[in-house]
Amino acid sequence: MKKIIASFSSLLMLASVLSAAPKKDIVDTAVGAGSFKTLVAAVKAAGLVDTLKGDGPFTVFAPTDEAFGKLSKCTLDSLLKPENKHKLAAILTYHVVPGKVKAKKAAKLDSAKTVNGAEITIKPSGKSLMINNAKVVKADIKTSNGIIHVIDTVLIPEAKKVAGNTNHIIKQAIHKGVPMFNSGHHAQTAALYMKAGKDVLGQCSSSACPASAKTIKTALHKASAEHCPTSQAWIMRKAFDHVLASSN
Repeated sequence: MKKIIASFSSLLMLASVLSAAPKKDIVDTAVGAGSFKTLVAAVKAAGLVDTLKGDGPFTVFAPTDEAFGKLSKCTLDSLLKPENKHKLAAILTYHVVPGKVKAKKAAKLDSAKTVNGAEITIKPSGKSLMINNAKVVKADIKTSNGIIHVIDTVLIPEAKKVAGNTNHIIKQAIHKGVPMFNSGHHAQTAALYMKAGKDVLGQCSSSACPASAKTIKTALHKASAEHCPTSQAWIMRKAFDHVLASSN
C-alpha cells in the first residue's frame, strides 16, 4: 500500500510540473499579452511567424506597442509594406538571440550575437538591463520555445554592424559562386548571386548604408531584366566587388 501511495504521489508531482510548464510559444504568448500588437503585426508582415513558432529555443527582446510608438508613423508604415519585407525581417531578427538566455545570465555578458548576424550590447542598469539603448522592463517570461524579455525601445542595427554582416553575405556568395561559375553552371551562379543580393537588401537599409543598398538594388534590377544567366552573374558579381571595395 505504501508503494502504491508513493507512486501515486510521484505521479501527482509530475502532473504538477507538467501543468506548470508553459504551453504557449513565443508568438502565442505575445498575442495573448495584448501589449505587443504592433510586434505581432510586424512578425506576420515579415513572414517570421513559423520561425518564432518553431522549436527554437529563442530569446526575444520584445518591444511593446509604446516602444514602436517612438518610431515615426511614416517609418513604421514603410516597414510594414510588402516591398520592405526583407528590411523588416532584418530588424526583427536583430531582436532575437539563439537559445534561452535568462536575465541573470545576460547580465554577465557584454554582448550577444543575434539571428540577424549583428551583435547587441548588454549592460546592467540598476536592477534591470540595457540592450543597446533599450531598457528591459520585464524579464524572463517563459514560453514553450524560449524566453521573452520586454523592452521599451525598438532595436535598430547600427550601420557598421549591418555593413559587416552585408560583407559576410557577399563573401560567402562569391566563395560558393566562383567555382560554380567556372564549372559552367552560370544559371545556378546567377540565382545564388541574386538571392544574396536580396539578402543584402534585407540587412542593409538605404538609411543604414545607402551606397551599398543603391548599388545592389541597381544590379538586381539590371540582372532581372537580363535573359542571359552569364550576364546576370557578371552584373551581380561586379556590384558585389564594388560594395566590398567601398567598405575597405
